[in-house]
Order: sequence, then structure tokens, then C-alpha cells
Amino acid sequence: MVSVVGLLLLLLLLLPSTSYADMWHIPLSGNVYPIGHFYATMYIGEPAKPYFLDIDTGSSLTWIECDAGSGSCERCNKVPHPLYRPTPDKLVPCASPLCNALHQDLGTTNDCRDRPNQCDYDIAYLDGSGSRGVLLLDKLSPAANADRPSIAFGCGYDQVGPSRQQNVNVVVDGILGLGRGSIDLVSQLKQQRVITNNLFGHCFSSKGGGYLVIGMDRLPLSIPWVPMSRNTNYYSPGPATLNLDTELILTKPMEVIFDSGSTFTHLPEDLHAQLVAALKATLSQSLEEVHDDSLPEHPCWKQPGGFKSLDDLKKEFKSVMSLEFQNGATMMIPPERYLVVTVNTWNSHSTSLKEQKIG
Repeated sequence: MVSVVGLLLLLLLLLPSTSYADMWHIPLSGNVYPIGHFYATMYIGEPAKPYFLDIDTGSSLTWIECDAGSGSCERCNKVPHPLYRPTPDKLVPCASPLCNALHQDLGTTNDCRDRPNQCDYDIAYLDGSGSRGVLLLDKLSPAANADRPSIAFGCGYDQVGPSRQQNVNVVVDGILGLGRGSIDLVSQLKQQRVITNNLFGHCFSSKGGGYLVIGMDRLPLSIPWVPMSRNTNYYSPGPATLNLDTELILTKPMEVIFDSGSTFTHLPEDLHAQLVAALKATLSQSLEEVHDDSLPEHPCWKQPGGFKSLDDLKKEFKSVMSLEFQNGATMMIPPERYLVVTVNTWNSHSTSLKEQKIG
């Protein structure tokens, strides 16, 4: 199976700083296909135990699937590690500033009348998945033998998948929340003075894996910088138009969000259909459109003899997608960055468009 993933470096400056301190340098595992996640190994609790956390710039709450202590987890997935089991002293009280910050980030109301001794939350994601749990405070760091700070994170005891699935095999134990907010990991480290620069960056390798750096001591000047909009709770350079070569696919600019927790690029259904139609018009008659069970929602093409390499792919797919932002920046997306090569059931390589439509 061949994975075709672009090299993506996203460095986000959250607050200005003139001094520098220690930083966390965290290796990443995973890929876009077939794993579907880029994740960090974090050590949580005392004694420290490892957990795989999906890095997510689209949400601020860090959480892991766990056993709440009153019996088995209500609806948990089959995660890589034994479920985290908190002790009562780790519970964050409902009236705590941390609980208020969490509900402010989630846009929900903090009601302490029923259970004042714990901070309950219910988080929902755009793909239909969600998690219900309680907020905890426990040791967390990327190394078991490090001086580990106490970080507020969620104990998720009730999970629902994107299509309302339950009790499924997953490759991560939870989410590492890096989104804009008050309860995200970077903000907590800054508040505790573990880092001085409220700055993080991540890099995904085309061969899988990568790294995450939190509290970077300097900015690499060789990388083009694009300011993030201050008018949204997400990381966004602002509105952009979508193009395929010189053809404008979308005339009205749309808001573009950088979300490392989403495996694929998501487009509105009508825009996705326009993009696929424009791409099909550029393809040769030798390509056959087929169905691939591993990516059932994606358009997929097969050529005689299969796609054996990226060079084979580039001979058939020559169109370049681009996002042109109103601030003057342009993100170029060549074919090897928007297509994924798979091995299907008839043992032949095919290629599939990675953009995923949503309703």
C-alpha cells in the first residue's frame, strides 16, 4: 500500500514574546493513509503511562478515553493502551477557573447545581463524533522521566464515532488539543511558565511521521509566514478562492481553517462536486473510474497496469489546485498532495481524490 501525503509545515504564532525558554520537541507517528492520524506519545499520571494522542489544531480540549472509576467505560473504543483510571483527587471542581475556561472554549454553560465536585463536559465535532467526560488535573509530558507539569484534560467515558459508531478499533487513545482557547495545552504550559513563547509548530513528513514543537525558541526565517485571522476561534488565514490550474472553481471566497485533526480536506458538497467535475475534464480516456472499498466516499481512478509510482501518477494527473487567500498568499497543491495511491482488492494500484465532501 502506497501513501501519498504532502509535506505540511504549519507554524502558528499565538502571542508575541521577546524572551525564550525551554521547549517540548515531540516526535509524531502516523500518516494520512492508511492510518488516518498523526499522533504524539504523551505520558500521563503517576506512575507515567504512555498514550497516543491525535494532535488537533481544530479543538482546544485534550482528552483520553478512560474508566471513570464507577465501573467500565460506558461507550469506549478499543484503544491501543489500557484505559486511564483517575482517582477522586484528580477531579477538577465545577467552580474551578479551569472548568469555567473549558465551558467558555466550548461555548456551553457551566451548571454546578447537580455535581459541584466535578466538571462535566460534552464536546461535539463537525464530523459527527463526540465525547462526554469530566475534567481532571494530572501529570502530563512527552517523556516519562521528565519534570512533568500538572495539566487539565478530559476523562472521556462516553464516546460516539463519526457515523454514531461505538466500540470500534481506533489507533489513538484520545486528542491533544492545540486549538485556540484557554484550556488548550499550549496556553496551560504558558500560564504555568513551562514555556515562555506561546508558540508551536508541527511538520508532517511525506513518508509518515513528523514532529511537534511547543514553545519554540526562534522562528525559522526561511519559511513564508501568513498571519492568522483574529476574527475566528480557529486558525485561519482568512477567506480564499479555490482554483484548478487557471479555472476558478469557487467565485465567492470561503473561510479556510487549518485543522490537523481532520484526516482529509473537507469541502462543501456542491463545491466538491464542481472540483471533481473540473478534474475529470482534464483526464485522459485511458483512465477508468472505479470503486475502492478502502475509500468508499472518494472518486477513484485506475489505469491499465496500475499506478506504480508518483511518476506514473504525474503523467496522468497534471492539474494543480490552489487556494488564493485575500491577504495575497497562495497555497499550491500539486497532484501528489491531493491524491492518494491505494492497493485495492484486485491487487492493482489505483488513485483516489483525497478531498472529502461533507453535507
